[in-house]
Amino acid sequence: MKVLPFGPLDPSTYRETVRRALAEDLGWGDVTTEAVVPTGLRATATLLAKSPTVLAGLDIAEETFRQLDPRVLVTRHADDGDWCQPGTTVATFEGSATALLTAERTALNFLQRLSGIATQTRRFVEAAAGRVAILDTRKTTPTLRALEKYAVRAGGGTNHRMALDDGILIKDNHIRLAGGVVEALRRAGSRALDLPIEVEAQTMAQLAEALDAGATRILVDNFPDDELADIVRLARGRATLEVSGGVNFERLERIAAAGVDFVSIGALTHSVVAADLSLEIEPIAPTETAGDSAPA
Repeated sequence: MKVLPFGPLDPSTYRETVRRALAEDLGWGDVTTEAVVPTGLRATATLLAKSPTVLAGLDIAEETFRQLDPRVLVTRHADDGDWCQPGTTVATFEGSATALLTAERTALNFLQRLSGIATQTRRFVEAAAGRVAILDTRKTTPTLRALEKYAVRAGGGTNHRMALDDGILIKDNHIRLAGGVVEALRRAGSRALDLPIEVEAQTMAQLAEALDAGATRILVDNFPDDELADIVRLARGRATLEVSGGVNFERLERIAAAGVDFVSIGALTHSVVAADLSLEIEPIAPTETAGDSAPA
């Protein structure tokens, strides 16, 4: 489990990702915008929430526009982590009309994906009501993990391992290859890596083995909900328990009631519905000079 504060990401985390995303979308250039938008035109883009949304990714959207127009002016009316109702003006961007239009889809792709994750996470956190901690998983979009796990934090969730070097998690395949739960735990402990060690148990027998071997954190995967209370009684005072596998809102209520410590939910990131956000761009009329407006 990675308890990271919810705060702004270092721009180095996403600057290159944004550059590559823009390059992917641009190809040899935005031929439509170049053909129909007057050169030098300035515009204002208004970012609107169109569905109930917990925001995440505003810094990344701003970076997207700024890479095409370094002088873009940004006014925020909400921040990452805020609930926004439909019709809320989230932010406005003023700058080159060409840059705003060309960056629009890439900026929205980041915002809608990350805000969808934050929104889904917040719903699980609110449903848990403090009875069980909501964790994410490594089921993230390749190359976007840091951003997606940031979105989980924006929604009030807690990050599990950020990467494979972040903790020892002994799962079913490790157990089979090591020769059993006890041997896997022995091998992990002998490495003296000063990392947290968690082991998966898929049966009551494996759970008992793990507890007898001194495991202090156990992942119980795909256990029937009606067995969870017994598992909690067996492990109480000996190990913390994490539940995973097919967790939805209905199951979350039963899991929380059983008294486990953590629940990890891959659906926070792997199959989330994008938030509904839109960008409305309007031209800014050129300011008339005194000479232009004076009577002949």
